[in-house]
Amino acid sequence: MLEVFTSKTGVEIAMHRRDFIGSGSAIIALSLMSSSGSAADAPQIKSPPLTLQKPVLKLKGIAIGEGEPKIIIPTTATTESEVLHFVDSVAARTDFHMLELRLDSLENGTDGQAMAALSHKIAKRLPGKLLLLTFRTKAEGGKKAVSDRQYAQLYQVLLQQGEFDLLDIEMYRDRLLTEPLIDLVHQRGRHVILSSHELHATPSAEEIVSRLREQQMRGADILKLAAMPADASDVLRLLSATLEMHQRFAQRPLLTMAMGDTGVLTRMSGELSGSALTFASLGDASASGQVALDDLSKVLNVIHKGMSS
Repeated sequence: MLEVFTSKTGVEIAMHRRDFIGSGSAIIALSLMSSSGSAADAPQIKSPPLTLQKPVLKLKGIAIGEGEPKIIIPTTATTESEVLHFVDSVAARTDFHMLELRLDSLENGTDGQAMAALSHKIAKRLPGKLLLLTFRTKAEGGKKAVSDRQYAQLYQVLLQQGEFDLLDIEMYRDRLLTEPLIDLVHQRGRHVILSSHELHATPSAEEIVSRLREQQMRGADILKLAAMPADASDVLRLLSATLEMHQRFAQRPLLTMAMGDTGVLTRMSGELSGSALTFASLGDASASGQVALDDLSKVLNVIHKGMSS
């Protein structure tokens, strides 16, 4: 049985009653908890109490946080014409839900008016899909280094002139500049992804949960954390922390991932761990470890069928 309540921020909370998620998912869970190290070296897998609340954000009929993780494909092109050609080539596909326009990859990505105009062209070509705008700074894995003031000024122009559904804001930019941006996003009826990227390590489980909770407290509509694992134990720690956040604290959908080839499992197992979104590549990848769209769609569908049986 399902009941849906809508909060003031537009996030819908769906209430599910389920006694058991199926033997298939139990096997997956056991495999995630295994590692080649000793018990002392293995990450501590916590078992927080299950809740009946499940945060779901519904945009354009797409339920983020319900069913299979929703797939985002990023652009990697360096010119506007290449971006539009890519968008036209994927517009008819039904195996992804959101397109991320990576402004930092574009030669003129810091030109707010040009990027706002481009967002309108893309939105018209993808009426049934969500559009996410992201300027990923070099400090967090992007292509360009900009000052916090330049970053905020770019986003202000996009909010005044652009057309999109979600805006990615890095949580560690200057809060005096980004907190007004979060308010402005909501005033314009758009939604915020607050994000954190650890490029060289994986934080402790406590730190992962702490950052996600801070993002939630600051008004994010989707909570995002990505980290670079050194080994399998880092991957398991991130999955465990994601599950803890999802089951104990989350009032918003989550997006977590371990980067690189070692972290590929996290891009597929979101329905088990509580991560509601995942990235796939179509052509060039925007980050290490991204799985090809065709392959990822098949795996997510297999997992969903197993967990629903």
